Amino acid sequence: MGLTIAEKILARASGEDAVRPGDVVVVKVDTTVVIDIGFYPGFWHWPTTVYDPDRIVVIHDHLVPAKDVQSAEALQAGRRFVQEYGITRFHDAGADQGISHQVVADRAYAVPGTVLVCIDSHTCSGGALNCCARGIGPAELTHVLCKGETWFKIGPTIRYQLTGSLPPLVTAKDVFLYIAGRYGSHANMNMEFGGPAVPQLNLDARRTLSTMAAEVSAEFALWEPDELLMTHVRAQTRRPCFPTFPDADADYLEVRTVNLDQLEPYVAKTDTVVHNTVPISQLGERIRLDQCFVGSCANGTLGDLETVASVIRGKQVAPRVRFIVTPGSQHIYREAARRGIITTLAEAGALVTPSACGACAGLDFGVLGPGETCLTASTRNFKGRMGSSEARIFIASPATVAASALTGYITDPRTVN
Repeated sequence: MGLTIAEKILARASGEDAVRPGDVVVVKVDTTVVIDIGFYPGFWHWPTTVYDPDRIVVIHDHLVPAKDVQSAEALQAGRRFVQEYGITRFHDAGADQGISHQVVADRAYAVPGTVLVCIDSHTCSGGALNCCARGIGPAELTHVLCKGETWFKIGPTIRYQLTGSLPPLVTAKDVFLYIAGRYGSHANMNMEFGGPAVPQLNLDARRTLSTMAAEVSAEFALWEPDELLMTHVRAQTRRPCFPTFPDADADYLEVRTVNLDQLEPYVAKTDTVVHNTVPISQLGERIRLDQCFVGSCANGTLGDLETVASVIRGKQVAPRVRFIVTPGSQHIYREAARRGIITTLAEAGALVTPSACGACAGLDFGVLGPGETCLTASTRNFKGRMGSSEARIFIASPATVAASALTGYITDPRTVN
């Protein structure tokens, strides 16, 4: 039997002709991303050397701008590390800063056919660029920084064959919520996306699905490469690329077909997305909201902000609702400002924050208090994720969140004119 995308990339990175589920392999790491929370005391172990400064990227995203002295000290450590080892791919607070996975995608730091690691669990986002990208632990990151290698146990792959086309106001986030609700956990497995619908999905849509794969515990979440991807990559990097397709006879644990035509907006109920999502038409209760949030590594793209603006343009956020919007990067912020999107959001009553992990991770820019209810187009909804463990968090698409911010209740975006 042939190999899946993940198996082919990991075989190449380990110097093997082929790898199979159950194998444990040591792989060469092409790119190592270090983020600011990795420099916190207790997380950070100063390496005595680094394997290649040109293969290391440092991005400040969780702690900018610094909210306390400990955050400021972690950011200082990041700057010292960059200076000591001559790392040129550095994204500090300023024009080139952004949420790490957004920056990795926009700059094509995730190179097709290679391996990328970072301590953040949503590193699987890089799979949208045909890259085996995955989160690892802080101690293992130090080993990678020194040696340029790590190990993985090969898991089986589930193939998602995407067909049809998305109806209006149905998005990639809804596709993920459908998959999470129907199929549940993918622990110790890889996800692979392909099929005739792929050309209709832009890179941001693909990245939403790969990023959210962490919420069903997938190891890698890989997309087949196409000309759209390769045009973007070639414009951003001169590094060698190895666009990788599955073999025609690849051995999948299962192949599942998702017909995009049949989907509608979905909502994840509180605490988990695994077997806990429903079409919004079947929610069955009127849920009052205190806060709505659009942002994060999954849904802070320019397209997401455009969608939000299209829903709320000329309208007003419900008086009792806090509507917080966080662009995924400063580049997105500037482009949104140039297009008038930021003005549209502000005039409607939304609060637009700097580009950071912020509210999604319960760090700042929108922490929830006890008893509050939030609808978010971010990544996670377990208890305490966005603040108080007594708060309730529902997940939906940016379109659904925007519509809900207008009414003050979870609302189908197709019903807002």
